[in-house]
Amino acid sequence: MITVALLGNPNVGKTTLFNLLTGSDQYVGNWAGVTIDRKEGFINNSIKLVDLPGIYAMDTYSNEEKVSKAFLENEKVDVILNIVDASNLERNLYLTTQLKQFNKPIVLILNMVDVIDNQGTKIDYSILSKELKVNVIPIIASKQIGIEKVTELLKSGDFLSQTDDNRYQFHTEKEAYNFIENILAKCMVSPNLKVVSATEKIDKIVLNKFLAYPIFLLILFFIFQFTFSWVGQPLADLLSSFLDDGLVPLLDKALSSSSSWFHSLIVNGIVGGVGSVVVFLPVILALFLGVTFLEDSGYMARAAFIMDKLMRKMGLSGKAFIPLIIGFGCSVPAIMSARTLESEKDRKLTALLVPLMSCNARLPVYALFASTFFPGNGALVAGSLYLLGIFVAFLLGILFKNTLFRKSEEPFIIELPQYKMPELKALTLHTWEKGKGFLKKAGTIIFSISVIIWVLSNFNFSGLTNINSSFLSDIGRFISPIFKPMGFGTWENSVALLAGLAAKEVIIGTLGVIYGGNLVGILPHTFSTLSAYSFLVFILLYTPCLSVIVTMKKEYGNKMAVFSVVYQLVLAWIMSFLVYNVGALFLKFF
Repeated sequence: MITVALLGNPNVGKTTLFNLLTGSDQYVGNWAGVTIDRKEGFINNSIKLVDLPGIYAMDTYSNEEKVSKAFLENEKVDVILNIVDASNLERNLYLTTQLKQFNKPIVLILNMVDVIDNQGTKIDYSILSKELKVNVIPIIASKQIGIEKVTELLKSGDFLSQTDDNRYQFHTEKEAYNFIENILAKCMVSPNLKVVSATEKIDKIVLNKFLAYPIFLLILFFIFQFTFSWVGQPLADLLSSFLDDGLVPLLDKALSSSSSWFHSLIVNGIVGGVGSVVVFLPVILALFLGVTFLEDSGYMARAAFIMDKLMRKMGLSGKAFIPLIIGFGCSVPAIMSARTLESEKDRKLTALLVPLMSCNARLPVYALFASTFFPGNGALVAGSLYLLGIFVAFLLGILFKNTLFRKSEEPFIIELPQYKMPELKALTLHTWEKGKGFLKKAGTIIFSISVIIWVLSNFNFSGLTNINSSFLSDIGRFISPIFKPMGFGTWENSVALLAGLAAKEVIIGTLGVIYGGNLVGILPHTFSTLSAYSFLVFILLYTPCLSVIVTMKKEYGNKMAVFSVVYQLVLAWIMSFLVYNVGALFLKFF
């Protein structure tokens, strides 16, 4: 078994190459830090390819560099597959010279050669190979061009004779770059006329100091409109109509001769619980599609760059914006991706703020309440909640920076990749991969909780009973006084919030089981418009789900996990209390 270590700078197409060579379904993102841990794949069961984190150098400055260096030093590695951006060889080859110190054969993969071809630049690959004493293979990973040559070389094993006794021990970075410049002068011919790329032209607008923030907010606005007004919510409404007007009557008819408790379990428990959540799959997919488009196009890295100035006020660099953005999908991978940050202070502070980003699990709740209480303004309501989470995280970041984390800030280094039009196949695959997790949760956690909620709502110590004298109502009445000052202190709502600790989608499933479906018609009798928004604010900010708590404990220990749970619960109560009571005061006078 030949072991191949795949290494390269962030945003050079490393993970794309890994997927093409191994057939892996690993997610590909267009920003630095998407590959955090090493990942393994196989080619014909004879070659093991290990995908290491994207790094700029081997100076052990960040966690990614430590992981990569430790692997090359301590594991059996037969060859290093070093992928570089052909349009930025001077910077990329700095890592190549450092990889020489391990005295391993190196195959240099020049990706995105179409970019330099469009600029009129020519590279003599044979001279580059001779000067560096490595195999050189040009490819275009996004178009799957040249991949077969990489596979053939790895299978042939010809690279095994390519070693270099020169360890390239430069005393300074300047020496290293002088060496690289001399090599490039021999193998590259560039046109005299400076060609302004499409990326440079777009960045002059997108990164303009006056236009950057308005463009960023406008992009977010279009994503929310696409999700809640144009595509996602209309499709969710159609799916809901099919469920209520088609599937439920069909089940009622099919189960008409069965016992009442079994009929209730199937229709009210399982269909009412799971169905109330699944109908929002189009909303989830629409949001994921928009976010994935930004990632694959190259804009997400610009968003991190744009936000660096604001992030500094929180004691973080713009690089921390990436885990926060990931948090809009799910807090678990977002907290884990905080490992890519250089300092312990940045990692802990980011992990504490990530759960304040509104994850996709909350989206079904927003969609239901927005369509019920704010018809026609779903995008505005959902957008206000997302922005509220960001604003609260910003204020808490400043507070934590000046209290818990009084340490120096780290420098901000991030790659701004070339803009590209995402391919439809890749967009579809990435969107479905994210949506599949939602369906998996609906078929496991939400299904289980729905059945448990049904049992608790139909039984007490005496056996089968009315819901108002059930175990569930007793639990709800015990905790409901906590929520009365916020305007939603009924036992039904209290139980839904308690169940939401398992997964936020379960809130809708629980309400669906308790009220027996048709939530759009029932909820206005339980909530006012103001208390409904107060309820959404509490859901936005309160204690994250169990998987997030477990991840926090695993990454940072018991104390930080407990602190995260307590501070978010207190924060949610305060903010929801203020929204309801200040709002009521405002409505009273105006």
